[in-house]
Amino acid sequence: MADEEALKRAVRAKYGKAALEVLRGERDGCCGGATACDPVTANLYDAGETTALPDGAVHASLGCGNPTALAPLHAGEVVLDLGSGGGLDVLLSARRVGPTGKVYGLDMTDEMLALARRNQAEAGVENAEFLKGDMARIPLPDAAVDVIISNCVINLAGDKAPVLAEAFRVLRPGGRFAVSDVVVEGELPSEVRRSMELWVGCVAGALGVDEFRDLLAATGFADIEIEPTRVYSFEDARTVLAGAGLDVDAIARDVSGRVLAAFVRARKPA
Repeated sequence: MADEEALKRAVRAKYGKAALEVLRGERDGCCGGATACDPVTANLYDAGETTALPDGAVHASLGCGNPTALAPLHAGEVVLDLGSGGGLDVLLSARRVGPTGKVYGLDMTDEMLALARRNQAEAGVENAEFLKGDMARIPLPDAAVDVIISNCVINLAGDKAPVLAEAFRVLRPGGRFAVSDVVVEGELPSEVRRSMELWVGCVAGALGVDEFRDLLAATGFADIEIEPTRVYSFEDARTVLAGAGLDVDAIARDVSGRVLAAFVRARKPA
């Protein structure tokens, strides 16, 4: 397991830099169909979903899925987005829960929170609130939300158990856990597991499918489903590994097809 504080420093540095690039107009989005970008973050949202949202929210999207398209949200519900970044999933969710609902976005990076609040103001969304905090210590009371979403963020925690325990705590009885994340099938090379760059990029910290399922069950969740949404190929693996100072050709062959984007569903028993 990577050192938790070192991981947090690396996460803040990477995502803080990305937020500042968006705020300065220096970053183009990868989630809307760009041709040369990280295969983990590319082509996740339909243009119709994001057309009416600020460019700053779209360009700051660094997830691996689209939880708002996969999680059923209903008018009047309270939603929490773990690791809300520039606020894209919060703004999309706020539309769906309507004025009688509310969406919280939780992030630990000051620059991302500043960007998210700017995007919220620009979009004119009133039923959302961005909170600063750690997903292993969520600043909300017990049984406060109906749905938890997240987009490739739980992987960034070295120790997932306290994160899932906090998610379970803040969910109401019968509440839903519905996150997009990266999972692995089989073993990843040790070089990948040791790479801080890949931890920050959501790959080295990925849980195995069975490991994720077992950890959710041990936390108390029921009705657990893990649905693959994208399988990363050899060339995808090459792209992700290229910046990490590793033997790309050798390791990409070992990683190809073992790393998946998945939608993870579970429920807190009523």
